[in-house]
This record gives sequence, C-alpha cells and structure tokens, in this order.
Amino acid sequence: MAAPRVLFSGDARGCLNQLFKRVSSVNKSAGPFDALLCVGQFFPDSPEQLEEFNNYIEGRSKIPIPTYFIGDYGVGAPKILAAAAKYPANLGFKMDGLKICENLFWLRGSGKFLLHGLSVAYLSGKRSANSQQFGAYNQDDIDSLRALIEEPGIVDIFLTNEWPSGVTNRAAASGVPSGISDPSVGDSTISEIVAEIKPRYHIAGTGGVYYDREPYANIDVSHVTRFIALASVGNKEKQKFIHALSPTPASKMSTVELCTKSPNTTLSPYSFSEETGAGDGSIKRPGDSDSQYWRYDVSQKRQKHGDGVGDRLCFNYVSSGSCARGGNCHFRHDEDAREQSLRGVCFDFLNKGQCERDPDCTFKHSLQEEGKGFPSRRSGSGTGSSNRSKECWFCLSSPSVESHLITSIGEFCYCALAKGPLVEDHVLLIPVEHLPNTLSLPPECEKELSRFRSSLQAYFKRQGKDVVFFEWISKRGTHANLQAVPIPSSKASSVEQIFKLAAKKLGITFTTVQNDNNLDGRKLMGRHLNRNQSLFYVELPCGTILSHIVEENEDFPFQFGREVLAGLLNMADKADWRNCQLSKDEETKMAEHFKSQFKEYDPNS
Repeated sequence: MAAPRVLFSGDARGCLNQLFKRVSSVNKSAGPFDALLCVGQFFPDSPEQLEEFNNYIEGRSKIPIPTYFIGDYGVGAPKILAAAAKYPANLGFKMDGLKICENLFWLRGSGKFLLHGLSVAYLSGKRSANSQQFGAYNQDDIDSLRALIEEPGIVDIFLTNEWPSGVTNRAAASGVPSGISDPSVGDSTISEIVAEIKPRYHIAGTGGVYYDREPYANIDVSHVTRFIALASVGNKEKQKFIHALSPTPASKMSTVELCTKSPNTTLSPYSFSEETGAGDGSIKRPGDSDSQYWRYDVSQKRQKHGDGVGDRLCFNYVSSGSCARGGNCHFRHDEDAREQSLRGVCFDFLNKGQCERDPDCTFKHSLQEEGKGFPSRRSGSGTGSSNRSKECWFCLSSPSVESHLITSIGEFCYCALAKGPLVEDHVLLIPVEHLPNTLSLPPECEKELSRFRSSLQAYFKRQGKDVVFFEWISKRGTHANLQAVPIPSSKASSVEQIFKLAAKKLGITFTTVQNDNNLDGRKLMGRHLNRNQSLFYVELPCGTILSHIVEENEDFPFQFGREVLAGLLNMADKADWRNCQLSKDEETKMAEHFKSQFKEYDPNS
C-alpha cells in the first residue's frame, strides 16, 4: 500500500481562494493528496474578507480535499465555531475533527488521531494569558496531550500554531531566517511538549517565514524529528506556504528504517539550555545558578526514581505516580513534588516557580503542609508496594481513591460506580490488591469476581438490560478494573457488529473466543496472556469475547470500549468521561441509590 500523501499550509488568514486554488493546482499536477493540514491563523484578519471566507463555509465555493485546521482565531471565528460545536454530529469527544462544512474540519483543543494510518497529534490555538473559549489553549489541553502521548506508538506528525522556543539552537546559522535566531522567540510550553512527544515531523506557522530545520536527534528514542515552519498564504516575499509530505506511518516501518539519520542531523535543540555554560565554559547543573532558586528544590530530601538530567519535573510521574519511560526519562521523578501535586499544588508552580495562568489557575501556588489538601494517609511499611498504593486511584489505602463511589466491598474484590459514567449504573469491578488485570487473578479472587459479575447480570436482567464487560490491560501494570455497562436487551444483538465495525475503521481485526460459558473463555485468555503486551477485550452479552493485542507502535484509543458503546447508545456526547463529571454530592446520591437497588443481589450483603 502506498504511503499517505499530505499537504501542509501556513497561516491562511482567510485567503481561502488563493489557498485552495494553489491546493487544486498541486493536487492536479503532483497528486492526488489525501488531506490538507493547516497551521497558523485560519480565519480572516478583517471583516472585509468574511464574504470570501463564508462562501466556503456556506457551500457556495468548494474545498477540493479534506482540510483540517488548528488556527481557530481571527475575525468570525467565535461565531462560526460556536455554531459548529452545537451540530449533533460534533457532540462528544471528537479528536479527529469537528465538521465545519463539507471537507473542512476543526481540530479543537488538543488530541491525537489516525489520518490514513499516520498518527497525528495537535495543539490548537495559541498561548494566551486570558481565558477564552476559542483561539487559545489551556492547561487542560496540555494535560490531555501529555496523557495521550503515553499511549503506545510513535507520533508521525505534530501540529502547532506557534514555533517552539529554542528550535534554532544547534541549527546551522546559514539556514535560520533572519529575525528568529533568538532562542526566546516562540512558545516555551510547546518546546517542553515537543521534547516529550518526539514526533517525526513538527509543523508550525505564525512565524511569517518558511524554515526547514535540519533533522535533530531525540533523547532516549532512535528516530529523528524534522521541524518545518510555513509562511502565510500569499505572502509578499513569496516564501513557501505549501509543503507536501508522503511519510510511511511509523507503525509500518522497521526499526532499521526508523533509526536512519541523515548526515546533517543535529543534537536536540531542547536539551541545549541544560548544557550551556554561563560564560566560563563550565556545564550548568541544577542549582548552579541563582536563576534556579525559585524552582521547587528538594535536593536534600528528594527520592529520585529516574536517572534524569536537568531540573525539570516529569509531568507524568508528578500527576500519576508513574512514568512509562522509567529510568530512561530525562525529567525528574520527585516524590515530594508528587506529594505536593496530590495536595492540589499547580504543576507549573512546582516546575517553574510561577504560573502564567495565575490568577485564573484553579490550583494552589504555595507549598502545602502534610494533611492539607488531601486526606491523611494510612501508615505504611515504606515498601514499593506501599508507595504504589498511596498513588493509585483504585487502591483502598490511597488518598486518591473516590471512596464515596464504592458500593460493595468483598474480601478480594470491590464494586464501585465509574467516575464520569457513560450511563447511570456504569460499574467497575476492581481487585482489592494492586493487580494488573482481571484475567489472571488468584483463584479466590476470580471466584469473588465471578459472583459480582453474576449478581450484576441478574440485577440488570430484571430491568430488561444486558451487560457488556470490557477491560484495557496495560503492559505497564496499572491497577486492574473491569468495566460493566448495562445496555437495553433490544440492543444486545448489535454489540458484536458495532465493535467489529469500529475495529475495521481502526484497521484492526478482533480475535474471537466463543464459549457457552464466558468464564472459561476468560481462563483461556488468562493462560495465554503476555505480560509484556497491552490488550483490549470486550465480553458480549451472548458470551463471545473479542480481544485485540495492542502492538508497541499501534495508535489504539484508550477509551475505545466506552466510545463504541456511546455510539451504540446514541450518546456521542458522553464518549469522553470528562464530559460526564458530576459533583461529589451528585456522585454520592447516585452511589447510595445504586446500593439500595442492588442490595438484594449484592453477594456481600
């Protein structure tokens, strides 16, 4: 199969006639191309351009190929985008673009999706000190992006509007456009993110110039990154504003192909500041300079888990207590910073000593004493298991556990309602011990889990419903949780078809385990489970199990099971749990109601 062919454009600034005329010409002479990805400001600079722009939005002019944009700012943007966000087809968590009109899609906030096999990540809008609905990214977008990049697979293309600061570090001076060689030019947040994502291509706009930087090597991975900046459409200097690429998806490439480096490859521009001296030829270390005094400094008492360099904190470790890169992470794994994060302290404050969103930031901007901001922890032995349980959302000894959602506790398993539920009685079945999956449980734990499953099936059957069970098993060993979602019995026969259809769209095929007793099927899967691989499986109401082993470079949606069931139930707006969050009072009432209704079926009553 031929590699995808993609066009990229710089700031359109509403000049859609000129943009699409050029795209049509290139598509005719060198195409066909599969898509156009636009970076930089997409909307007009002035009201006078709105007529031309609206001709495309309202269908009077045609857009030649599927076009995606992230520059959601300019004249007319709030009105057009607010209207589009309300379209029924655009409700829910749609990372592959909200449809504005035929062949035009808005990549909103941040996300990652597959485009003709290519893994595309993006950060929409630009940095702004003010809170606004359109045209600016916020901390939630950054946090979501950081979480998404923890999923398996290499990102092929990363789209941003603004340049990353410092991208010209270590680049050949002769190739750097005049006026942008200053490392302070650009967005420092994007520099941090791109150093974590390590995409194969990073495309940006807003700089007003074309710049194709030499490839640079990434830290801890074998592939290189190419940064390409595009000029504005129709710029007077006639600088390049359209660029074509035909990259083979990383998921289809061999290790040898990914490791290939051109002779002009440089070191990473984003590690440059860590190695730059203060003028005396020495290498700067954390704490050597007075300018570092405001950083969160616990050098006398820190317990460092990664063999990292530099003084920056690892977002993944601080926010979740774990990091997939482990000892290879070049950011700092600091347990004291993790403790402060659990007490509600802002990550940017911990990492930089200041927060650009303050006073709009909802987190704390001072160090918190023990006992403030979270429940006091139970005493532990100080072992790795104890520390892990303190950091896990599902370990009962953790201060992070949502205890008000727990509805029944057995000796080996417990039952809780899901946070941000898809439906009212969306249930999680969780082993009390921190175990990585529910397929290979100790015998006594498996028996108790089976009793919970049977009780739920009987409880929902009385309501005219069947249960769909599904589980995402991560090779990183997160705390297992088996999700149980009730659906109307009238829809039970459609579950297998819709999951297989969704899998087909992802380009995958399920392995089917058919058995009259799906518990036997679970045991069979447990015996063949490879702890070094991630796995998704779903248990259908008929007893059939569909499973898929997730390969290392595969871009598999973390919320796949929920997203498919949201489609089955016509609840696209609830595909993402973040759209379904309730207040603690509402969650407590929901849990109490479930307990009262489930009581006669509860195996622990």
